[in-house]
Amino acid sequence: MNVAPEKLLEAFQQRFRVKPQLFRAPGRVNLIGEHTDYNNGFVMPAAIELCTWVAIAPRTDRQTNDRHVNDRENNDRENNDRENNDRRISVVSTQFGEEFEFSLDQAALRRNSWTDYVQGVAVTLDKAGTRLQGANLMIGESVPMGSGLSSSAAIEVATGFSLLSISSAEMKLVELAKLCQRAENEFVGARCGIMDQFIACLGEQGHCLMIDCQSLDYRPLPIPEDVSLVICNTMIRHGLAGGEYNVRRSQCEEAVAMLSRFVPGIRSLRDVTPEQVERFGPELPEVIRKRCRHVVSEIQRVRDAARALESSDLVQFGELMRQSHSSLRDDYEVSCRELDLMVEIAARQPGVYGARMTGGGFGGCTVNLVRKGEAEQFKTTVAAEYHRLTGIRPEIYRTGAAAGVRQVL
Repeated sequence: MNVAPEKLLEAFQQRFRVKPQLFRAPGRVNLIGEHTDYNNGFVMPAAIELCTWVAIAPRTDRQTNDRHVNDRENNDRENNDRENNDRRISVVSTQFGEEFEFSLDQAALRRNSWTDYVQGVAVTLDKAGTRLQGANLMIGESVPMGSGLSSSAAIEVATGFSLLSISSAEMKLVELAKLCQRAENEFVGARCGIMDQFIACLGEQGHCLMIDCQSLDYRPLPIPEDVSLVICNTMIRHGLAGGEYNVRRSQCEEAVAMLSRFVPGIRSLRDVTPEQVERFGPELPEVIRKRCRHVVSEIQRVRDAARALESSDLVQFGELMRQSHSSLRDDYEVSCRELDLMVEIAARQPGVYGARMTGGGFGGCTVNLVRKGEAEQFKTTVAAEYHRLTGIRPEIYRTGAAAGVRQVL
């Protein structure tokens, strides 16, 4: 649901009777480097124009200036009521039409719904030593959920940044990204890497970021002005928490444990070379060998893609995207029929440099690098062909690379 920020502000004022502050955090598309972040490797995401909006105001459950308090007993009761409510957070979603309330002074319970991203971040920030004050939040989404464009990280970062702001608490954006990742790992239960939260915090307009997920060093790489990022949503939703995503991460950890017998001192698949995979791979079970081969080769592809982008070699960049999708499909086994079909259709279109699945997989979106002059025809043709072959009407978004989390009002 694409909620205009002015409509969100209006709805907030009608619901809570106070003028809010307004924040936004972007979704993301990953150009290359899939399932490498939790292996301490390299990734190359860009923040996109689709975003999460959060309207927020401090909570004031009791207003003593609106009533007459004539005696000490009533005044004490008023103060106690206010103290008990000051640390409550009320959250309304315009997308789900649902309201949820929780207290930071009570035990947090996971609900296995969108509310876990909000509550998880609030609780994690509070436990990290940042005392948050109570608030009313209203959330509007333009990032489609379950699409692989990281709606979860957009909610987390927008929530965390806005709660810090109204609580007059300062935090470096890298630290916010880490805490939002921790919330998703420990509270939500999805063992994601840090890429999504990092780009939602630190994205730069007109650029993708090459991020070293081990050191968290990064550098912006300009996206050529004559290229459009076109995202094709297969409309096949994915669910990652507690599912195949976590299985893949466990398989990578198993690969490290097995390879450490042959390559002492390795801590993650980042420390393994393609030559070592080739040499010692036959000693691993087939599934573990395939997972290892994808991650190690994908880390190298990101390095190569950065060099291609810096030299404006979009043909080579597109070839690396093709290799990445093949590896995700065959070795990591996180693609699906609809994703493969969408990539095949896209690759045949004029003006396309590269196409691949993006995100965790099992559904969601593909990312395509398309010459600007042919991007609109690309959208029309791909949508029609995909619908003809599947009966599903896709959503296709043309976007630029956007900035990270910001206060708007």
